[in-house]
Amino acid sequence: GILKQMKETFESNLSASQKEEMANQKAYEDLKAAKEEEIAAGQAQIQTKTGELADTDEKNAQSKVDREDTKASLSADEQFLMMLKEKCQMTDKEWEERQKTRQLEMEAVSKALAVLSGDDAHDLFTRTFNPALLQRGSTRHSERREAASRVLSQVANKVHSPRLSALAYQVKLDAFTRVKKAIDDMIAQLLKEKADEIKHKDFCVDEFNTNKLQTEKKDHEKTDLIAQIEDLEMTIQQLAKSIDTLKAEIAEMQVQMKRAGEDREKANKDFQTTVADQRATQKLLKAALTILDDFYGKKGAALLQNDGPAPPAGFDAYKKNSASGDVMSMIEKIIQDAKTLEAEAVRSEEDAQKAYEDFVKETNGSIEAKGKQIVNKSEEKAKAEGELVEAKKSKDATTLELEQLANYKAQLHQSCDFVLKNFDVRQTARDEEVSALKQALAILSGA
Repeated sequence: GILKQMKETFESNLSASQKEEMANQKAYEDLKAAKEEEIAAGQAQIQTKTGELADTDEKNAQSKVDREDTKASLSADEQFLMMLKEKCQMTDKEWEERQKTRQLEMEAVSKALAVLSGDDAHDLFTRTFNPALLQRGSTRHSERREAASRVLSQVANKVHSPRLSALAYQVKLDAFTRVKKAIDDMIAQLLKEKADEIKHKDFCVDEFNTNKLQTEKKDHEKTDLIAQIEDLEMTIQQLAKSIDTLKAEIAEMQVQMKRAGEDREKANKDFQTTVADQRATQKLLKAALTILDDFYGKKGAALLQNDGPAPPAGFDAYKKNSASGDVMSMIEKIIQDAKTLEAEAVRSEEDAQKAYEDFVKETNGSIEAKGKQIVNKSEEKAKAEGELVEAKKSKDATTLELEQLANYKAQLHQSCDFVLKNFDVRQTARDEEVSALKQALAILSGA
């Protein structure tokens, strides 16, 4: 009964150990499959990030080229702006001087006319010159003066020219030589003003065209910079997300490795207990087998010899127990089963230990690889952040340039709108003034 119970206990332990081993094997296979999936996902992520890195490098190279072009353009624009401001200041100064001179000239002419046209001046001229003596010579001159004055007055009223009106009065009063010189001077001045106005108009047209082209260029650069900033921000966001994912995966692997170590330690303790139990069982059964073997092999043989005394009355002759052989065979079989179970436990322990060591090695390798990925992605992220800062600076600089171009355009409108709008009218008026002056000069010259 004891041996049978021992056998059942051994079989129960064996069955439990085998079930536990199968469960551990299944857990290992599941863990292995999960890690293989993680490795495959990591490799796919590496390929994806490699492609992203190539695209980022290409965009970075293009951005550097655009940045150099922008710097060169900015330098040229700044030089041109400085030259233009200097030129505009000179032009404004000259224009103010000319306006003041013209105003002073008109005021002086008006005052002179007022003086010469007064009653006192008329009486003085009447007393000074004797009409009888000068009547014949002055009649023709008066007619010429009146004709020239009429021509100048008509054109002056038409084109609203104070200078021409003043000259019309001057023709009536001044000597021929002075009048002709005044007419020649005014013709020269009008022609100069016409040429200056044409030059100013051409300048305005060129500057408006240049301003438009530069504005369009800077708008395009700003659009490219905005797209670059959005792309860099997206890249930084994706890299940050990838880094967080890699850190989470490393933490999960470390947890799995810790759990695997705890399971391995527990399984090793169970193995040590199982081996100790099997070896103790073998030792116990071997001791029992030795005792039985000694009894049946030696003493039993002696009792069966005929040399001994005859059995007492009422006793049969001693015979060997027929069941002794079966019992000893069963004990030997149990001992052999225990050895087999011990060997299987040792093999299972060796396999489990090797699987655990392989798992630890693979996990550490995966953790190291992901750590390198984190370092690389952190460097990429830092580089992208630096590029983002530069792109934002370039965008701010471009925005400032656009504001400067807009301000300069407003200055051009102030300086050029009146000229451009009234250019044809003013040119026509000057042509009519010059024509009238030439006609008056011809009349005064007797043509």
